[in-house]
Amino acid sequence: MNVSLYIAKRYLRSKSSNNAINIISYIALLGVILGSASLFIVLSGFAGLKDFTLQFSTIIDPDLKAVVAKGKSFILTDEEAVKLSHIEDIVVFSKVVEERVFIQSNDKSYPSASIKGIDDNFKRVNVIDSILEQGNWLQEKTNQIVVGSGISNNLSFGVLDYNKVINIYVPKPGKGQINSVEEAFNTVNAVNVGVFSINESLNDTYVFASLSLAQHLLNYKHNQISAIEFKLKEDTDEAWVREQIQAVLGDKVVLKNRAQLNDALYKMLNTENLAVYLIFTLVLIIALFNVIGSIIMMILDKKKTLNTLFNLGANIKDIRNIFFLQGSLMSVLGGIIGIAVGLLLTLNQLYGPIGLKFFITASLPYPVKIKIINVFIVFFTISVLGVIASTIASARITKNLVQDY
Repeated sequence: MNVSLYIAKRYLRSKSSNNAINIISYIALLGVILGSASLFIVLSGFAGLKDFTLQFSTIIDPDLKAVVAKGKSFILTDEEAVKLSHIEDIVVFSKVVEERVFIQSNDKSYPSASIKGIDDNFKRVNVIDSILEQGNWLQEKTNQIVVGSGISNNLSFGVLDYNKVINIYVPKPGKGQINSVEEAFNTVNAVNVGVFSINESLNDTYVFASLSLAQHLLNYKHNQISAIEFKLKEDTDEAWVREQIQAVLGDKVVLKNRAQLNDALYKMLNTENLAVYLIFTLVLIIALFNVIGSIIMMILDKKKTLNTLFNLGANIKDIRNIFFLQGSLMSVLGGIIGIAVGLLLTLNQLYGPIGLKFFITASLPYPVKIKIINVFIVFFTISVLGVIASTIASARITKNLVQDY
């Protein structure tokens, strides 16, 4: 048996004759446990909050989206559409037209909206029932629209509000002098049949309309579109499907998945996650100063024993290893207990009784998510920091220290 490890485990389990050292050791172990538990709980909470945020931001994002590589639109030929429909792992695809528009209703105007023209397949690509707050979904080849709650509130119209005239304007392309509104804008008269609610940004931006209405508004041909949205089969090899789609559509489109469509949001959330991790790692570092202090106090308390070991033939490296292993074991043990405590509290937040949960609002429990990777992150962090702290503390042992007794 490794003598240094055996003695380190004995020192870890046994009490010192000096009660102050025992208290310091308990405080050091408690600090490691609380630090580890806090880090795990925060990472689990942030993982849950991230998923909670993304479910509202990506609810109308497809599995894959082919967006135009250059310009604002491209032509999808009938031959290309047939080839896309024959790709095995594509369940369905929807043709889309998107453009910035200006909306006017009676004496009110809204200059910062975006129209999204969609075909009948859009309902199969995206889940729309869950986003409808009022009314019904629009029908293809009509002048019906579905607007975000923010636009509805700003323009003060509701569902099937025939007292309000809704006009949608898009600037006409071209050059030269403009003499009238008709010369400057293409316009259509629309009827709002529904109001959706996703998040503040989308609610204040999007107007859904039929594909034919959007194409008419923009003077597009029947096969001229802005993007194609794809729904893929579950457990599909995305890379393979990308290759198949790219082979059909060529370089005129760029393919993006949900993460790429929301790259700014993902980057922000990942940055915040890293910042939270670093902040709580700093808390752990502060807690591990107690471990360093505990080991140094133990070294001073065991000077007589260390002198005996030295006289029996143990070298300085072996003696240092005793306290290095003691500090490392204390950190690892505290980390395991802390992770277990954090896991229990997280499970309680997920499955425990209502009275023991934390709530964001009166009816919404704080979202958490248990990820195995977070267990390894916390354990790795506390192990590395524990090894560093133990190395620093055990380095205080010198030949003069063990001889001067």
